[in-house]
Amino acid sequence: MAKMNEHDYVAMLVEKARAAQKVAANFTQEDCDLLTAAVAYGLTKGDDALKYGEMLVEESGMGIATDKQAKMYGKIWGSYVQMKDGKSVGMIDDNPATGMQCYAKPMGVVAGIMPVTNGEATPVVKANMALKTRNAIILAPHPKAKKLTVVIVDKIRQIIDALGYPADLVQTVDPEYVNLRTSQQLMKQCDFILATGGEALVEEAYSSGTPAIGVGVGNTVSIIDGTTPMSQVAEMIVKSKSFDNATSCSTENNIVVFEEVYDEFIEEMAKRGGVLFREGSEEKAKLRATMWPNYPNDHILNRAIVAQTAEKIAQLAEIEVPAGTKVLMAEENEGFGLEHPFTGEKLSPVSGIYKVKNFDEALEKLEGILNYMGKGHSCGIHTTDAEKVARLAEFAPVTKVVVNQPQCLTNSGGFDCGFPVSMTLGCGTWGGNSISHNATWKDLLNFTYVSRQIPNWKPDPNELFPADIRAKVDALG
Repeated sequence: MAKMNEHDYVAMLVEKARAAQKVAANFTQEDCDLLTAAVAYGLTKGDDALKYGEMLVEESGMGIATDKQAKMYGKIWGSYVQMKDGKSVGMIDDNPATGMQCYAKPMGVVAGIMPVTNGEATPVVKANMALKTRNAIILAPHPKAKKLTVVIVDKIRQIIDALGYPADLVQTVDPEYVNLRTSQQLMKQCDFILATGGEALVEEAYSSGTPAIGVGVGNTVSIIDGTTPMSQVAEMIVKSKSFDNATSCSTENNIVVFEEVYDEFIEEMAKRGGVLFREGSEEKAKLRATMWPNYPNDHILNRAIVAQTAEKIAQLAEIEVPAGTKVLMAEENEGFGLEHPFTGEKLSPVSGIYKVKNFDEALEKLEGILNYMGKGHSCGIHTTDAEKVARLAEFAPVTKVVVNQPQCLTNSGGFDCGFPVSMTLGCGTWGGNSISHNATWKDLLNFTYVSRQIPNWKPDPNELFPADIRAKVDALG
């Protein structure tokens, strides 16, 4: 049988998804809750989470299997806890005071665009978001995660079918059809797009003509003022920056340190596997040439370094580092942008590091970095000064500020912070996104509002507007 073109292939998937979703539209809350519980448990029981992590490392050549296992537990369990007791069927709100009621409705068929960097947990989280909200979902994997996605989706479908529900509520693209054209067709033919991936793919989602939620570019900045013990700060940063070889866009890509504690910070990082390359050093130049082969013409990363260990990256750059090196740091104190590539996102355990005199200069550095790349995503600060936190929150053009916590284990949600657990981090209009929060199952619902008459609440203008305001405006004629 001849291979179908991408349009017809996607049309076939969508037709099956619509038939399944028509059944799901009549699910009770108990049906949704049973399915999501079964999927969350079924995809993480026993050694399965580790197995999926190992499969993705083998297929993609990126990351660390045990860290991916931890990510499976954190993201799948965390997102399930968030939806576990939530109402997603029927009337979800009744307010007698306003006479308003709210009913939750499914969106239909969702296109789930997925990255390779989180290819182990994302398909499960997105599938459960759809099942909780009575939607069907078709997952479009990254080419380097397509084999694992098939395995995970087959497992989810087995669970759904065994419970007596339509398996076609969750589908994935067959490996032979995994390409940009298929993803484009999914984005055109489905009812909604939930996109996690590279900048170009997210822009494609927003320009597809289909309602979409996508994410912005990550390039997280962390400020260190010295009031938090340097040993604690270094421990958190190394833990975050080396987790899964920095596959997360939430890692500390740039570290801004007050000069009075700079040397102490570098010493504490060295104790934990951090290696510093000074401004103007041969090592920094060799690292830059390896990471950005076309420097200074563009900022395109060498794919060979993405999500690799610090030791492997140093080896590729022909730089000698101590055994056990976990993080590479490059001083970058002059300027931002293409001529200073360490100020951008690096998708590897490599950080740009900056020395500043005071908090005002730290904010200037943060602003310059984010104006180049990563605006809207997140930033962090290690401090005991509540005033600095407030100033940073008021100043920074980001949707998330992380205080005294490891960035990549926090701003996408976790068991010891209040951010919603998510694989899709909205970056607001700063990052070209439609939302400025971490997307959850609630973002896959439509709502119907019912109004009933209540006592008239039209105000008396003499009570509504203060006398001095009325007098000033009246004087204008």
